[in-house]
Amino acid sequence: MSASSSSQKLDFFTKFYYGFGAVANGAKSNGFNYLLLFFYSQIVGLRADLVSIGILIALIFDAVSDPLVGYISDNTHSKWGRRHPFMYMAGLPVAVAYYFLWSPPDWDETGLFLYFVCTAVIIRTLITFYEIPSTALVAELTDDYDERTEMMSYRYFFGWWGGLTMAVLNYLVFLPESKGGTEYIAGWSNYGLTASIIIFISIYASAIGTHRHIPNLKQPPPMAPFNLKRTTLEIKETLNNRSFFALFIFALLYAVAAGVSTSLSIYFSRHFWEFTTFQIGIMNLPYYLSALIALFIAPRISKWLGKKKGAMTITGLAFALAPLPYILRMLGWFPENNAAPYILMIGDFSLAINVLFNTLIVFNTIEVTLVITSAALIAAMIADVVEDSEVKTGRRSEGIFFAANSFSQKAVNGLGVVVAGQILAYVQFPTQAKPGEIPDETLFDLALLYVPVLLFFYLMALMVLNVYQINRDDHEQNLRELTEQK
Repeated sequence: MSASSSSQKLDFFTKFYYGFGAVANGAKSNGFNYLLLFFYSQIVGLRADLVSIGILIALIFDAVSDPLVGYISDNTHSKWGRRHPFMYMAGLPVAVAYYFLWSPPDWDETGLFLYFVCTAVIIRTLITFYEIPSTALVAELTDDYDERTEMMSYRYFFGWWGGLTMAVLNYLVFLPESKGGTEYIAGWSNYGLTASIIIFISIYASAIGTHRHIPNLKQPPPMAPFNLKRTTLEIKETLNNRSFFALFIFALLYAVAAGVSTSLSIYFSRHFWEFTTFQIGIMNLPYYLSALIALFIAPRISKWLGKKKGAMTITGLAFALAPLPYILRMLGWFPENNAAPYILMIGDFSLAINVLFNTLIVFNTIEVTLVITSAALIAAMIADVVEDSEVKTGRRSEGIFFAANSFSQKAVNGLGVVVAGQILAYVQFPTQAKPGEIPDETLFDLALLYVPVLLFFYLMALMVLNVYQINRDDHEQNLRELTEQK
């Protein structure tokens, strides 16, 4: 039995390097999810609906490239295994392309739109060639039910830390208030350069750090001549797994809601809550703690409740908490933007506390902890589909399953940003607007439309997740059947 099987626990360094590879996708996703719509519409001046359409075009390319890369990765024969050749290949070009995304030329609207679309497509395709093989390694490194949750916890821990680090650097270092805050164009270019370097380091550190496991990883069946019809049928048969289909639809619905939330978050922070660039940066700091807490509690929830029950419980709590500050504000039950600070007396010293800012930090920190924990559990559930599918089809298809998951995650940037862009257009949110210039009616309409859209997709996602069927006993039975077949 190989070292990657459940008979031997993986060492810390394997978990570390596997998880550290997510820093690249975290840094990229932070830019795409939270900043891209704002940067191109409010700073560069490209209309928000054009930005959302551009990302939708890139999403259409993803619909083809993601499953294709997953299938190719599953069936690759090389001395470096199925996954590592793609990881090594993608590192440098994706880092270079990401830099140019944040340093656009001074072109007219049509030229700028085409530049944006082409650059976005290139980046997302290249990250596909890295992220799918890299993530799929979890199902090859271990088949243990709980260790997979631990591995994905490391993955999401580093992914969030990578994204958070870029967010904090962006707001607190690259976009200082003394130089205009978010309006400082050179700061955005510096952000892009730094993120590119971090992406490069993360990809090659993870590839090199997990390279020693290549001899013990699963090998594909003997290579057959390429046949498009057979390939299409195999992909269709693989993705026809009921439990995986539930996870995929859940992820798509969740992605739309999360995409709307992340894309509009900077609009709400700057205009609805009227925070400064410095305050937005500070608000990201507690999320490091969120990722750290999730790293430890996700594996424990997996052991205590099982992945499905744990994921539904944690996800439901996160969904309930997300829109609450906006609902309370519209009802008049939340601190006002100009509320007087609370004076806390500590002996002879007094401390002024911004009630709104600190209340939102508490809300957001709890919500992010729940979101990261849920994501780790869901990803581990996908890994368990691999053996369930292998029993039914006779093929191991880690790449295809994680390709579909990657596509759903990138739909955060696609479908979600499209919806966010249309919401901004519907409420007639002005481009290149400064804080304090947006009418209160427009901000109220933005929140009034945002909350029901968010809740609709969240509730639909939770209902679909209930269809997932694989529990601990099912997974152990699948492993026994596969062992008997050998």
